[in-house]
Amino acid sequence: MTQPATGTGPHPARAATASFIGTTIEWFDFYIYATASALVFAHIFFPVGTDPMIGLMASFATFSVGFFARPLGGIVFGHFGDRVGRKSALVTTLVMMGLATFCVGLLPTYEQAGLLAPLLLVALRFIQGIAVGGEWGGAVLMAVEHAPEGRKTFFGSFAQLGNPAGALLASGSFTLISAIGGDALHTWAWRLPFLASIVLVAVGLLIRLKIEESPVFAAAHTEKPAGTPEEAPLREALRTAWRPMLLGLGILPVAVGGYYIVTTFLQAYATTEAGVAEQTILSALTFAAFIELLATPAVSWLGDRYGAARVITAGLLAVALLAVPQFLAMGWGTAAVFLSLGAMRLVLAATYGPIAHVLAQMFPPRVRYTGVSISYQVAGALFGGLAPLACTALLAATGSVYPVAGLLIAMALTSIACLRKAPAHRDGAGVPAAA
Repeated sequence: MTQPATGTGPHPARAATASFIGTTIEWFDFYIYATASALVFAHIFFPVGTDPMIGLMASFATFSVGFFARPLGGIVFGHFGDRVGRKSALVTTLVMMGLATFCVGLLPTYEQAGLLAPLLLVALRFIQGIAVGGEWGGAVLMAVEHAPEGRKTFFGSFAQLGNPAGALLASGSFTLISAIGGDALHTWAWRLPFLASIVLVAVGLLIRLKIEESPVFAAAHTEKPAGTPEEAPLREALRTAWRPMLLGLGILPVAVGGYYIVTTFLQAYATTEAGVAEQTILSALTFAAFIELLATPAVSWLGDRYGAARVITAGLLAVALLAVPQFLAMGWGTAAVFLSLGAMRLVLAATYGPIAHVLAQMFPPRVRYTGVSISYQVAGALFGGLAPLACTALLAATGSVYPVAGLLIAMALTSIACLRKAPAHRDGAGVPAAA
């Protein structure tokens, strides 16, 4: 395989570490918004006197805007990453996310600016969504494409580690803020994580600027015959890889949407319906994120040893089994809350950690950034962006969490069915017949 222009060869650990740090920062920025939308935004960005359930749904609606922007980010940065390079795309997305998140911390409230306040909030959330839409695919590919055969699932999981690490930082920061007491969280303290994120972005940017370009990307472009006409990556992906993109979309409902059901929606349900204290649920979510952080590399190592698809399938079956107990446990006391959240995030790690390698395998290198980004980000818009809103609507319509649990089970079964049909591309071996 042709090596990068630097001549230094691929550095799997360095690339994986850079992917981990970058995605941690991006997801921290994304999740502090998710946490604030569940706990704070309904009170400060919408008119005083709004019904709590309506305010929560409005807050989740602004939360979902970021998900609907993610496919656009996947298309734009997928094109950029497949044509110009993975590294350049990742530097740009990190800067976009950092600036948008910092500006959220400066926004006026509804009482101060009226309708302008939620409009600005939506605009910044849209920019966040574009940045995350372009981020994930590139971070995953930098980790997977630098890794040697037989260890791609493990190294690919480092990009996935950014999700629980970002969630851990986000819930941990809000846990500390809520400990201030009084009305600090709902008046001024919620701004602190947004403003502090700019420091993390600066650190992440320095690290990303030092990493080498993907050797697979370099090889694919070096080996292309001179004078070969360039086809837009999106057009080429839609022409040659539409089936893997649809299957990728079907594999991801639990990995992206189920996550927000058992974090963002569950957090709102626990505090507004089940009577769980904010401090308790935030502490439990921090504990659960720590469990997922530890479990992700372990289950991904198992993916290299026994097959990533098998590990993901086992995780999906476990999610389905825990769907009902997860919500019922909110009324069983503090210990049950911690135990149920920890158990669910443990099995979610098995559905999410190995998915980076599975999705990357489904596409040839020349359209890989575009293919994985569109699959993941469209799934994010459909299943992630709508999940808290749909679950809140189901709860409001039925007064029960059983339909919400049923939705989570259906998502798990859909994921299993599509995973069984997923093709596997091996770099340098051409496009598989199944694709």
